[in-house]
Formats: sequence, C-alpha cells, structure tokens
Amino acid sequence: MSLANGRHFLAIPGPSVMPDRVLNAMHRGAPNIYEGAIVELVDGLCDDLRKVARTKDAGVAIYTCNGHGAWEAAIANLFSKGDRILTLDCGRFAEGWAQTAQGMGVDAQVVMTGDRGPVPPEQLEALLRADTAHEIKAVMVVQVDTASSACNDVAALRAAIDAAGHPALFLVDCIASLGSEVFEFDEWGVDVMVAGSQKGLMTPPGLAFCFVGPKAWEHRGDLVSVYWDWRPRIRPEMPYQRFGGTAPTHHLFGLREALDMLLEEGIEAAWARHRAIGDAVRAAVAGWSEGMNDGPMEFNVIDPARRSNAVTTILTRGFEPKKLRALCETEMNVTLGIGLGRFAQTSFRIGHMGWVNPPMAMGVLGAVETALDAMEVPHGPGLSAAAQSLGRAMRKAA
Repeated sequence: MSLANGRHFLAIPGPSVMPDRVLNAMHRGAPNIYEGAIVELVDGLCDDLRKVARTKDAGVAIYTCNGHGAWEAAIANLFSKGDRILTLDCGRFAEGWAQTAQGMGVDAQVVMTGDRGPVPPEQLEALLRADTAHEIKAVMVVQVDTASSACNDVAALRAAIDAAGHPALFLVDCIASLGSEVFEFDEWGVDVMVAGSQKGLMTPPGLAFCFVGPKAWEHRGDLVSVYWDWRPRIRPEMPYQRFGGTAPTHHLFGLREALDMLLEEGIEAAWARHRAIGDAVRAAVAGWSEGMNDGPMEFNVIDPARRSNAVTTILTRGFEPKKLRALCETEMNVTLGIGLGRFAQTSFRIGHMGWVNPPMAMGVLGAVETALDAMEVPHGPGLSAAAQSLGRAMRKAA
C-alpha cells in the first residue's frame, strides 16, 4: 500500500511551487516580439523588479538562463583576465560563483568561513584592510546559501567594506532569497545583485537577472561578449536587444503574474509571511529534539538570528536522511531537499520560499514527523510546536 495519492507537495529550495495564476498566464499563444504589448510588458517588469529589490537607480538586465548564467554575466561585464576578486563562502554557492570567475580567467580568491553560520563581517574587514594596494576589485557573497541555509547580514558586510575604506565593488547573489528575505539594494549599498526566477519569484526556471548600480555601470572589463553584455539589455536601442535575440515570451508572461501577486501582497508583507513560515519550520525542528540530550536532528546554522526564512538545512542523528526523504516521497508524495556538497550524507533540507502558506508548511512538517514515526526514530512534538508558532504569528498580525 502507498499513501501517495492526492496532490504532490514540493518542499525543495527551488524550483519552488508554481502558483496556478502563473501557470495559467503562460498558457497562451506566442506574441509579436518586436513591438506592441510585449515591449510595454517588459518595461513594466523592470520597474516592478526594482520595487522587489528596493532600488530606484539600478538597471535591470534580464537573461534567458538560470542563476549560473547570471553569475557569468556579472563576471563578464565587470572584470578582465587577471583581475583579483574576493569571495566569501559559508556553504557552497559563493564558491561556485568564484569557480565560474576562475574559469573565465579571473583571479577569484575563495575564503571559506565555515559551514554552520554566516560570513563574519569582521573577517571581511580584516581581509580588505590587508589589501593596502587595493588590488581586490570586488567582494562577492551569497545572501542565502541553500546548502547551509545560512543567511548573511548584507548590510553588515557593506559596513565592513566601508570601515576598511576599500573601493571594491559589492556583488550579492540573491538567487535563493529575492522576494523571501529582507533585501535593500539602495539602502545597503549593493553594486550588483543577481537573482533567478524559480524561487521567491515563483516563476519556472529559465530567467535570471542582474541588477546594476551606478558604480558598477562605470566598470567595464574585457571579458564581455555580445550575448552577456548587459548594456544593450538595460538601455536598448531596439526592443529585441533586451534579450540578445528572441524574447522568452512565456516566462515573461509568468513573471508578470508572479510580480503582480507579490506586489498585491506587498513585499514587506511577503517578507513577514516568510518569517512566520520559517519560524514554524524552526519550531518543528527544535520540537523534534525537545527534552532529548541527543535528539534526532539539529539545525545546521547555529545562530538562530542567521537562519534563513527561505530554506532550513537539518542535520540528522541516528538515521539516514536519504531514508526519510524516500519515505516522504514514495509514501506521502512530499519531496524534501537533498543535502548538498559537504552536507550530502548528513542532512536534508526543507524549502519554504515563494508560494507557501501555513497548510502547505504544516503538511510538509507533518510528513516529516510521520516518517520519523514510521522509522521508529524517537522524537519530540515538532508538529504541535509549529502550530503554536503559527498561532502566535496570526495573533500578532491580527
């Protein structure tokens, strides 16, 4: 017997669940890509993407690719071979961005700051103070690393750059966090931010974005190619230049609907919703080990203040996370995230980003608790702790 009938629950940290409104918006014929409504639609998308990123001045380049393409676009536009950049990694993905740069001939130094917490701002300040000749052209970080689930303090990292008196550009990867975590492009002094469509923006994978501030706009390396050049995408002479060729029309239709949904809710309200759902997930994880010296699981990120509202990485004790995920998938139709990289054999992840509400979150958490029961893993009352957390959030909002 399998209990895995009914609607599938996707709880991986991207792609996130696609809203019906987004899917329905994509279900139409192809438009004229050269003039008319599609041109106005793209102008509106860029305006609203700026609202989500909280910037008035940044240009927005839209690419038909995934987040790795946005990484490459940022590197190609800003740097030349041999340029030195500093990347601080607290999981896996900042290192991946640096490897992209290294493959393009950029001297990308990677500093591993640990697997269980964010990048320490004081470490960044010390590294930049040591660069007295200002050879470092840029600092690159990820706001939320989906492998470790650490959420970096972007504002504090900007302050560290300023405290060191260093002119390096500040590049931030928000692929896993835009729309889910608090982010202030202008207020925090970010120079370039990269993002993707498939997580907090609730659109199928296939679009990526580079937000380019005034300081970064003045930089121009020798690596840029015709396709990755963000200048004609941001300031096109002809509409088709925005995409280096044919526009990804149906992704644009979906993104338009997704941005409508985000802005109808209000970006600050969306941040608060993600905080409430994240708190519920964290309450469940803590509850499963409550009152036990060596409970069945623990948070990967030690500091509660730096745990992401988009994804939670959970370390397991005494049972195989692979078995728990398999039970959830085959018996309950719930897909949990695998552990990545250094966390592959010792963790699983719960994604709680994008189009998610309390019943969806409680369903996923209930599946995990049911799997623990089926595996006869001793645990505390996680599901009730999550319900109490959500109750407190609803009372506060009332």
